[in-house]
Amino acid sequence: MKIAEFKSLSATPRGYRIGMTARLAALLLGFGMAGLAHAQDAQTTAATVCAACHGADGNSLAPMFPTLAGLQENYIVKQLNDFMSGKRKNDMMSPIAAQLKPEDVQPLAAYFSKQKRARGTSTNRMAASAGKVLYNQGNDETGVPACIGCHQPKGAGSEGASGLQNYTYPKLANQQIDYIKSQLKNFATGERSNDPNRFMRVTAKRMTDEEMEEVAQYLAGVGD
Repeated sequence: MKIAEFKSLSATPRGYRIGMTARLAALLLGFGMAGLAHAQDAQTTAATVCAACHGADGNSLAPMFPTLAGLQENYIVKQLNDFMSGKRKNDMMSPIAAQLKPEDVQPLAAYFSKQKRARGTSTNRMAASAGKVLYNQGNDETGVPACIGCHQPKGAGSEGASGLQNYTYPKLANQQIDYIKSQLKNFATGERSNDPNRFMRVTAKRMTDEEMEEVAQYLAGVGD
């Protein structure tokens, strides 16, 4: 479930979107609201509802869906709550999150946070090399800050960095390339707006499409 960072599927082939939407609808219909609310454990919910997009263990195999394995528990909780409240919107995640009950959120977050994240792979070494520089140093000419300040070395993520208390900066290491790019673009356009103090919206708006690609390539293969 895109619990943490979901891509708008506007760029995904229409036939694929329709097929995935139908599949998820069937899953939700079969499982039902009562099943979600009274699931025996988070693993049951993950296997029946979340697995279609995120994998049963949180390691997504589809480039447009984020990997949730190893993502910080507090971050997953925030994103699920934002989806449930409407503060964060996505064509695929919003209707799924609407079926969840408040008591479902913490167990799901705890389950996915404890799963081991699979090693990712960069598909463009040259871009990844440039992305490493941008991630660690930023771009002084355009005012893009270094990502490392919040997301820490090698995309490890952090709790309460940069003076923002009680906010978790997500682990980005080994995340899907397409997903990272989609979220940066969504922040840049304002389509996604659940970042504190507008920090990601301001940062992403200063980035070029090329820089987004480079950072995504670097993070995908950076490891832990």
